[in-house]
Amino acid sequence: MTQAKQFLFRDVRQPRAQSLRTWPSADWPRPANSTAAQAFAEDMLTLATQADLPTSGLKQPGAAALLACLGGNSPYLSDLAREDVGAFIALLEQGPERCAEEAFAACAMFDTTLGRENVAAFLRKVKKRVAFLCAVADLGGFWPLEDVTATLSRLAETTLDLAVRHLLWSAHQAGQIELPHPERPAQGCGLVVLAMGKLGARELNFSSDIDLVVLYDPAVYSQPDTARRVFVRMTSDLVSLMEARDANGYVFRTDLRLRPDPSSTPPAVTVQAAILYYESLGQTWERAAMIKARPVAGDMTAGRRFMAAIRPFIWRRHLDFTLIDDIHDMKARIDRYRKAGRTDLARLPDAVLADPAASRAWLLGHNVKLGQGGIREIEFIVQAIQLVWGGREPGLRERTTFGALKKLVGSGRLPREEAEILARTYRFLRDAEHRLQMRADQQTHSLPDTEEGFEAFAVFMNYPDGEALALDMLPRMREARRIFERHFVIQPPEQGGEAGSVLVPVPDEGAGESSQMAELLARHGFPESEIAEASQVLARWSGNSLRALRSERAHALLRAQLSSFLASFGKRSSPLACLRRFDALLARQHAGVQLLSLFERNPELIDRIASIFDASAFLADHLADTPSALEGLLDSDPEENRGVVDRLLHLAEETEDVEGLLSVLRPLLRGEEFRLSVALLEGRLNEDAAEHARTLLADTIMIVLRKAVERDHIRRYGRVPGGGMAVVALGKAGSREMMPGSDLDLLMVYSHPPDSQASVVPAHGQGRARSLAVGAYYTRLAHTFIAALTAPGPEGPLYAVDMRLRPSGAAGPVAVSRDAFLRYHAETAWTWESMTLTRARVVSAPVALARMLRADLARILDGSIRPERVARATLLADANAMRARLARELPPTSVWDVKRRAGGLMEVEFIAQILQLCAGRAAARSTETRLALGRLVRVGELTAQDGAVLIEAESFWRRLQALLRLLCGPVPPQNLEEDLAPTALDVLLRGMDVSDLAALIEQANVLAYAVEQCFGRLVGPLDPA
Repeated sequence: MTQAKQFLFRDVRQPRAQSLRTWPSADWPRPANSTAAQAFAEDMLTLATQADLPTSGLKQPGAAALLACLGGNSPYLSDLAREDVGAFIALLEQGPERCAEEAFAACAMFDTTLGRENVAAFLRKVKKRVAFLCAVADLGGFWPLEDVTATLSRLAETTLDLAVRHLLWSAHQAGQIELPHPERPAQGCGLVVLAMGKLGARELNFSSDIDLVVLYDPAVYSQPDTARRVFVRMTSDLVSLMEARDANGYVFRTDLRLRPDPSSTPPAVTVQAAILYYESLGQTWERAAMIKARPVAGDMTAGRRFMAAIRPFIWRRHLDFTLIDDIHDMKARIDRYRKAGRTDLARLPDAVLADPAASRAWLLGHNVKLGQGGIREIEFIVQAIQLVWGGREPGLRERTTFGALKKLVGSGRLPREEAEILARTYRFLRDAEHRLQMRADQQTHSLPDTEEGFEAFAVFMNYPDGEALALDMLPRMREARRIFERHFVIQPPEQGGEAGSVLVPVPDEGAGESSQMAELLARHGFPESEIAEASQVLARWSGNSLRALRSERAHALLRAQLSSFLASFGKRSSPLACLRRFDALLARQHAGVQLLSLFERNPELIDRIASIFDASAFLADHLADTPSALEGLLDSDPEENRGVVDRLLHLAEETEDVEGLLSVLRPLLRGEEFRLSVALLEGRLNEDAAEHARTLLADTIMIVLRKAVERDHIRRYGRVPGGGMAVVALGKAGSREMMPGSDLDLLMVYSHPPDSQASVVPAHGQGRARSLAVGAYYTRLAHTFIAALTAPGPEGPLYAVDMRLRPSGAAGPVAVSRDAFLRYHAETAWTWESMTLTRARVVSAPVALARMLRADLARILDGSIRPERVARATLLADANAMRARLARELPPTSVWDVKRRAGGLMEVEFIAQILQLCAGRAAARSTETRLALGRLVRVGELTAQDGAVLIEAESFWRRLQALLRLLCGPVPPQNLEEDLAPTALDVLLRGMDVSDLAALIEQANVLAYAVEQCFGRLVGPLDPA
């Protein structure tokens, strides 16, 4: 932070945490009204004397300053102290912490079966007592803001719980409803009270109303209509019990307007109707409100079920930047209709901020909650970013504002400097809000509108005077407002200028419009030879032929950003190709608002996708087919790999069925794969890290999907006692070397005790489930698991799956028993099948089965499973014959088919696999080829020279294969100069760290020859026939 900003954010008050205080000594605000302060002190002394209470505590220095603070600043708090001088004396003796716990202990012991009058009186008295304690603890700095608001929220929750239990018990006693558990009225009653807003976030302020939504489930009762009438009336009684004023005051003002469709629904709404409303008609502001919602009274289990049911409404799985416009519009309506104070705060000149009198004049009457730079704007920033990202990142789902700011910084979604400014300003404004409301228990958020009132308020805020307060307050609020505007920029319709105007259809313009387009394209770098075709694309955008651009909002967004798109495309080697690929991306959108809003809120993406369009036709086509993959570019830097797996696991926990889980996994996988691919293309991630990240993602998906499939399978067919199935990865998945587009080579092995020959269906589930024989049980489970992995969806399947490496190949069962698996490899397995197991890795299995399978694999690979170990010469001859067969039947398609070409990746892998079998010991083995080669050198199976050649070749071929797949797709190119655009070729050469194509060809040929020589020496010369 600059020195100027540090000056603007200086703290005139003594930092509370730096001063030691012993109750009741503190830096209490001095009295703004000395006469009232003196009168209050005299009154308290008189009242204590009349009540025969000890008065010595009132005269100690800390107590005297406290009395002066209350009496000279807050008529409301002074009156509360006068009403119960005994409680005030106890507070002086014990401190606020102990007194608050005693108050809540009294609530826990309260008998809710007493009459309504007794309940109402108790609730009002405990409200006044705890609110007074919170105020005193806050004023003296004994509790931080979080503790103050949490205690006030606990008070509201406690009083609501007591009131609801009393009303439920009374209705049961009157015979209106029959509760499932009368002795615990709330349990299973079907009625739940949701706390919204500040109560939901446990951030309640001193004079806040409490926003509630009351829901009930009529299905709990045999007479639903009767239950509806009772609960609607009970809700009205609850509101009356909480907010009706009597001689003891009131408990909390209550607001039910956040319920679904409040203008046409009763005070209490059925759970079923609420879910239907949110799923079909819910609006953005209701999503934002539901971030903070939580059950606080009544049937808490029903409340948690409801929150789980509407979670998809709140937390969308796809990024939704259009909601930012909705939130901005909502704030604009507040500014227009609520008279929240002055405007143009962000552009307030520094001269005003440096002038104490001008700063104070600007703040007079300003609303610290709804006004510019106020509490609501800070909350809007936090909630908007949460709503955009929280569906994909469950860790951002935090109710409290401070907690959410920390998590947004931790996830990289909000810059740390912005979050710190917002947090400091929020804390400051919440303190100010409390002082405003403490004075007279009024639900106000507006600063005093007279200089005299502002001076008194400044004293209560513990500032020397109003000018000092204004100098501290106004800069904070201006910074918060500027941050708000950075996140909620709305382009005016005219923005986009001349570039956007070419997309506005003008009747009878004809050639004039074409000329304007041509001039625009030329100015942005499009070559003359491409302008005619590019103009045709722009002309198509100006009409309604594209489904994505049929809304005025989509057209406005495109007009505003057109200049940025054209300027970025014009810098590339093929501007027309970039424009066409962007057109293809637009053409596949159902509605362009989402995509164009994504670019509006993240303008840095324009250059990134332009680079991708220019370099990789394959990735451009992939993006057009799967636009949700673009969201992957908004994630954190891949080298940090922030929480992708954690997000996946969390999202999987929230999903109950397999179909729902697949709809979560597919877009997340597509986005993450695209992010890794682009990071590799841009040189921000090396191939080893990308392969490990892809494999970890695949492992996690297989783990969560297997659990979900198995859970559903158990509901259908019961469980095999003591049995279990393992998912074993082979090939690239097994060696943690998955590349873009890699399929999954899998093997399914199951085990069960000899006495378990069929699944067992629980007695309570016999009507819905049926038993299967063990073989059929696990075969069906394996088929279902594979079907889930390969099931098509809007983003395509999760993975292609290859099961041909299982025992007996395509002729064998999809799931093989452990006994059959061991018998096959002991008696009939070919050498190449043992070679594939050098990369076998147990991904998901019950613990005991995983341990057994790892031991089984070790026995197969060291040869001890066979009655007689296979001779080394036989192993080498078999490997040589298999490689020769593959060379004949699957020859390379070109010299750039780096897997199959002579001396290519396949031969490196063959050498590593067969020598691991020849070595026959664990010290020589690793599922990862490069690690296995190093271990083979250490155990003496490879010379250091051969090992170095093979390790270099393995790394070179893998890197080259990955880059060619990203640039050209799954089919290897025939001729790099002809098949790759200049930019793509530059990317390839940079990724391979060579100066030109000739150097790349030479290095490839040298390594291929060296690998061929190694293969001939170590395995044997290939038979050309």
